Amino acid sequence: MAETQALKQIEIFTDGACSGNPGPGGWGAVLRYKGHEKELSGGEDETTNNRMELTGLIEALALLKEPCVIELYSDSQYVINGLEKGWAKGWRARGWKKSDKSPALNADLWARLLDLTEGHTLHYHWLKGHAGHPENERCDRLAVEQSKKHGGRQA
Repeated sequence: MAETQALKQIEIFTDGACSGNPGPGGWGAVLRYKGHEKELSGGEDETTNNRMELTGLIEALALLKEPCVIELYSDSQYVINGLEKGWAKGWRARGWKKSDKSPALNADLWARLLDLTEGHTLHYHWLKGHAGHPENERCDRLAVEQSKKHGGRQA
């Protein structure tokens, strides 16, 4: 446990949005370390909500230069369960097939995400979306703004 205490403690908040599914989408992320924050966002013209949820976390993790203890907050059960329950590792072990032998979706992003989580200690926190959690709402605003820049029509 002493090893974990020596690692930087990072909070990562992420969200994705899509206007239509598929359609124009966006993602947002906020990283917090010792009171300092970094905000990220981006989008694509033609994507899915799940791809944007994954991309937000990928982009946040890609900024980390050393192993960290990460408190991950997301309203995406797809992302949380895929990592915490080991679904994505199982898909990868089966050649990107789900247990029913059907193809796992978004294998390219899951592969990148699994690579990026190596060496980190992650603690998962699922948040109910649109329920007033300040950082989740902030990430949602970033994601929707990016989706609109790519042609989305969210209200």
